[in-house]
Amino acid sequence: MDDSLSHAYPKTCPTVTCLHEPVPADSESSEAEVDNAELLIGQRFHQSFDTPPTADIDNSALSEETERHFFLSIDRPQLQLYIAKFDCPSPPVPIAIVLDIMAALRSSSRLVGAFSRTAAIRPGTVFTRSMASVSEPPKESDTKMKSFQIYRWNPDTPSEKPRLQTYTLDLNKTGPMILDALIRIKNEIDPTLTFRRSCREGICGSCAMNINGQNTLACLCRIPVEAASDVKIYPLPHTYVVKDLVPDLTHFYKQYKSIKPYLQRDTPAEDGKEYRQTKEDRRKLDGLYECILCACCSTSCPSYWWNSEEYLGPAILLQSYRWLADSRDQRTAERKANLENSMSLYRCHTILNCTRACPKGLNPGKAIAEIKKQMAFGS
Repeated sequence: MDDSLSHAYPKTCPTVTCLHEPVPADSESSEAEVDNAELLIGQRFHQSFDTPPTADIDNSALSEETERHFFLSIDRPQLQLYIAKFDCPSPPVPIAIVLDIMAALRSSSRLVGAFSRTAAIRPGTVFTRSMASVSEPPKESDTKMKSFQIYRWNPDTPSEKPRLQTYTLDLNKTGPMILDALIRIKNEIDPTLTFRRSCREGICGSCAMNINGQNTLACLCRIPVEAASDVKIYPLPHTYVVKDLVPDLTHFYKQYKSIKPYLQRDTPAEDGKEYRQTKEDRRKLDGLYECILCACCSTSCPSYWWNSEEYLGPAILLQSYRWLADSRDQRTAERKANLENSMSLYRCHTILNCTRACPKGLNPGKAIAEIKKQMAFGS
């Protein structure tokens, strides 16, 4: 089996021997026979996860007739295609892979309904999802090429000026997101390309960058398939660059630390366990706590570009308001006093680039306005 799949399937996984001879086109199995074969194979697979790695697994129950019914129940050409694609040994084929193939080809399978909610099939879940979207490979002539111009700069060669380097990919072989393209470039074309990434689902904020003039997350930004122009990718603007697409966010995080982004209280909880708040007070935090500190908003703000040493910027001010609005916090006056100067808060001129740039759909401009209102009216 391919090493990349070794983490998904246990070494003790039982196997099914593929038929050496092609199945006759007129061969048929009853629905009951097919279901019985599926359930038997699923039971053997389920048992493999509850068996110590050193134990021998008895596969005698998987008779040749059972195997025949099972392989008659799925589309054999597609099975062979998947086996070839994932470089699976044939014979034998691990049952875990067979189950994944069957889940991809037969969504109504009774086996899937019986076992998909158990821990036994979990190791194959990711593999199943990917296979469910696999289609017939496009012909070599069916290519859809796209060029990506990517900012490059290496601190190890400081005498070389930053440049844009162009990479061309076939979109038929690339995932839909910009991050998919970057990962493929790094894995297959240029391993020196450097960028941050982690969760790939818009939660961690690591892959923030400027794509076609817009600050966003590479994992949430789709490749513009219809546009003929190249995709231009830069690091976040007006930040020091560590290397290539990696910005230095040291100052950004120091500013975040300065607002003391944690609950501050002078008295313990009434029951000594937790600090309670009403549902209404909890709802006041919606649109604030979801911030992932990706810095897309702050680095899109012209006021932050020119005054970043003193102006806190949209992201930090949104976080500041998150604690001002929290009914459980008891240091509201102290937090306001720290913002009472001409630079920390009042450099915001409601340009609202921050609101347009936020990949989570938050509104830092509104949060800043609420802080100004509290400062002015003492609410």
